[in-house]
Amino acid sequence: MSSPRVVVIGAGFGGLGVAQALRRAGVGDITILERADDVGGVWRDNTYPGAACDVPTPLYSWSWAPNPEWGRRYGPQQEILDYLRRAAREAGLLDLVRTGVEVKAAEYDETRGRWRVTTGDGETLEADVVISAVGQLSNPAVPAIPGADTFAGPAFHSARWRHDVDLTGKRVAVVGTGASAIQFVPGIVDRVGSMTVFQRSAPYVVPKPDQAYGPRHHALFRRRPWTQLAERRSVFWVTEKLNAALGGDSWLSTPLPALLRATFRLQLRTQVRDPALRRKLVPDYPIGCKRLLFSNDWYPALSRDHVDVVTEGISRIEPEGVRTTDGRLHEADVLVWGTGFAATHFLDGIEVRGAGGADLHELWSDGARAHLGLSVPGFPNLFCIYGPNTNLGGSSIIAMMEAQAGWIAQVVGRIADGGAHRVAVRPAVAEAYDREMQDRLSRSAWAGCNSWYRDGARITTNWPGRVQEYVDRTATVDWSELEEVS
Repeated sequence: MSSPRVVVIGAGFGGLGVAQALRRAGVGDITILERADDVGGVWRDNTYPGAACDVPTPLYSWSWAPNPEWGRRYGPQQEILDYLRRAAREAGLLDLVRTGVEVKAAEYDETRGRWRVTTGDGETLEADVVISAVGQLSNPAVPAIPGADTFAGPAFHSARWRHDVDLTGKRVAVVGTGASAIQFVPGIVDRVGSMTVFQRSAPYVVPKPDQAYGPRHHALFRRRPWTQLAERRSVFWVTEKLNAALGGDSWLSTPLPALLRATFRLQLRTQVRDPALRRKLVPDYPIGCKRLLFSNDWYPALSRDHVDVVTEGISRIEPEGVRTTDGRLHEADVLVWGTGFAATHFLDGIEVRGAGGADLHELWSDGARAHLGLSVPGFPNLFCIYGPNTNLGGSSIIAMMEAQAGWIAQVVGRIADGGAHRVAVRPAVAEAYDREMQDRLSRSAWAGCNSWYRDGARITTNWPGRVQEYVDRTATVDWSELEEVS
């Protein structure tokens, strides 16, 4: 097969990055299908006030597209989106993208040894290789609270921010206190008339060592590129220590969380003077079990006189506001869901059938799993970017996705050379890998509570080790782990 046809689903960092790796491997017939009207993934969708990255930008960027012009160490949403678009355009990747095309199904045709990809408007594309790059944080999650559809005012998820809704002087109800809420609450607190924040569980919040990059930084990065590379490597080294500690297989698994806990307590005590409010903001689970958050203005925002933090459970939503289990109605004009994403619902909304008509979602009914997060037995030439057990508790996910893109490019390159045709991981290899993952994850910080990392009893999102370990394991394809599938 001289030129395999590749269909990539999703045009965020993952989809564009794998296309770049494929082109560098000599694969040219690539189509990227994007359901939205532009590229960008989460950085296109999350436009809420204050949206920014919690990984320093020298590391949160493609290794093949360094950017000496970052405005801040922790880049805001628009700057990251502009970087993604610019780097993709300069690499010629935008020419591969078809926007406004939602994939509804992918079915393997055993008689032809190819995939049929069906879109929402009924179009069918044939492909030798299908790569899912839809990500883990692409579909907003809204809890099934009784009466949610009866609220009289505007109600929207943070990832679908309603910029046409003027919040000036409004009574705003915010449900959720996760990574998005700790950014948009401070972003709107000075504009609203009052705010009620409904908290199910308090997050651990530590200081964010942010700073602006001025003209001297930019000149230095341009003239001495090694200085920005040195910062990238130093950030990587620090975040690898956090990854090791959270994974539970490091001597740092005790002292580093203890240091972070002390830092959290110091910031809480310094920024929140009211003892009653402080007690509400102390988590009841081990640090690291849920996502560690970084902010310098979350606690000051909650300490404002016109902000109320409610810890009682929500019983229902009513036209006038939110009623809690203590019977109180908290009146509101606007309702904002800061409730995160359906991270464990991999390839949600896409019907995927492999060899013998096997249904991928049925196979994953008790939790998604894939060898190296990349390949599933019986689904030949179907690969995942940012698949099961490849998320991180710390560090940059882009490094993980680049490693995945390199592994996939090796496989597709061999298909192009005729050395392979229709390959998937061997079942025994996949089973052994999954046992390893779940065993290691059972000893990790994430095993200590319920979180969005879990799908029932299984932790399906996170990688249990260092990024470097994953990079090493995917650097060269072990062909003995793969088999030809008819």
